[in-house]
Amino acid sequence: MVAFIDRHRDQYGVEAICALLPMAPSSYYEYKARQTDASRLPARTHRDRHLEGEIHRVWQENFQLYGVRKMWRQLNREAIAVARCTVARLMARMGLRGVVRGRQFRTTVADAALARPEDRVQRNFAAERPDALWVSDLTYGTPSQRSPPVLGVELLEHVWNACSVKLMLR
Repeated sequence: MVAFIDRHRDQYGVEAICALLPMAPSSYYEYKARQTDASRLPARTHRDRHLEGEIHRVWQENFQLYGVRKMWRQLNREAIAVARCTVARLMARMGLRGVVRGRQFRTTVADAALARPEDRVQRNFAAERPDALWVSDLTYGTPSQRSPPVLGVELLEHVWNACSVKLMLR
């Protein structure tokens, strides 16, 4: 809205434009004043700028490993009183993330440029008679609730008859 007012203020005036828009003239003038005078910015903005520098410093000093929880604890250990939600908000805005424990598996990376196979059943997986429709699925996953526990990745292939819901495992 501010850009719109700036474009048309010479022709119509700020007050006339603001009367038609959901914006008070005082809000427009305050916004413009804050662009030129940083001392008029809210206290939260000043504190956020200071904290962003501290967060980035601690993140670099700790080899870019710290996530929100450890960052929050470290800042408080350094006598920088800050709320955990503030650290989370600022780290998200800065694009900083901590290292995640465990291995993350990304099994599918879709390529938008490739053609997809046609959907011959229009997502209707019900069959009126046996052997009319067979459905298959190929899934990567981590083994869970196995006895004995197994580490690594499993490849699960399922083939089933859509009419009788008979599952054939391989």
